[in-house]
Amino acid sequence: MGTTAELERYEQRFRRAGLPLFIEDFSPTHDIYTRAAPLLWLVFLAEMLGATSLDWLWWQNLLAAVGGLVALVIGFGLLNGFRGRPFWSLPTRFGIPELAVFVLLPALLPVVTQGQVKQFFGVAGGNLVLLGAVYVVVGYGFIATVVWGMRQLARELANSVASFIRALPLLLVFSLVLFMTADMWQVFAGMPAAFIVFSVIAFTLLSTVFLLIRLPLEVDAIERTAGSGPPLRRIQRFNVSVSLVIRQWMQVLVVSAGVGLFFVAFGMLAISEHIYEQWGVDAGSWSYHLTLLDHPLVLSASLIKVAVGIANFTGLYYSIALLTDSTYRTEFLDTVSAELRDLFTARTEYLELRQVSQSVNGPIAK
Repeated sequence: MGTTAELERYEQRFRRAGLPLFIEDFSPTHDIYTRAAPLLWLVFLAEMLGATSLDWLWWQNLLAAVGGLVALVIGFGLLNGFRGRPFWSLPTRFGIPELAVFVLLPALLPVVTQGQVKQFFGVAGGNLVLLGAVYVVVGYGFIATVVWGMRQLARELANSVASFIRALPLLLVFSLVLFMTADMWQVFAGMPAAFIVFSVIAFTLLSTVFLLIRLPLEVDAIERTAGSGPPLRRIQRFNVSVSLVIRQWMQVLVVSAGVGLFFVAFGMLAISEHIYEQWGVDAGSWSYHLTLLDHPLVLSASLIKVAVGIANFTGLYYSIALLTDSTYRTEFLDTVSAELRDLFTARTEYLELRQVSQSVNGPIAK
């Protein structure tokens, strides 16, 4: 019992660090979809509404929804019997049969009640996307990493603010040149808000791709420095990389937000209505006129767009500089390296403890 409790403590530590794939025998059926079972059951039962139609009367839809619910329950009950479980039991493991029923059975309801073949593919495709999202979010410890990050928010925020202050002079040289040009204002001020959001998403994806390409090399270097235990499997290295990407997102978010707020404040002070007219820039869909020490200030939609655009460029630059510039790289990776060395050491102890447990008690049941 003591060994089992110790193994559970190690596994809990890996989950809290956002590295669930450090757990041996980590499987989708037991460790991923079983943990997401409440969400899957909620979605599965809600899809009884697929049997209803907007063209029907309320009582017809009520009967159809009840019939759909009965069909879903009976379908899963029959699967339980096929799998050797009691009819009304909830599965403790989600294998291929359970996942297939989750995807296909609700999708059949609109086909049976309305002959909607297209809706069958829509519901089935949506369920597949949900299963894929659950696999990525739970399997790679996204939630655990975010929760871990929230627990250490004060320290991470302090580190990020310190990084921002150290990076500010260089970032301002890079950004001020862009901010004080009429062309930049004309481009971003005339851009629809949806395009601004799209550019933020595109730059985030671009920096993430760069990080995912570069970080495995850093993980290998840290692992060699730690020098303990068997080498990580490829999927475990990827798990570490995803965890590091989320951590770096936190720093980049703080720096980008700081730059954006700086340029909003600076723009209110420096860019007057007269300059708007000279540059041929419209204030946008809204604007507010304020006064500070008898100096007129203008806060406009165009200013927000330009500040977000500059912050977006700055965030991309900073995310790349964290792994290419020697100063930023050392600062970011020093803390990470120390934590990962501790986790690699814990993994070695965990694997040794598993071997002892298996030699004494036989294979560990999941």
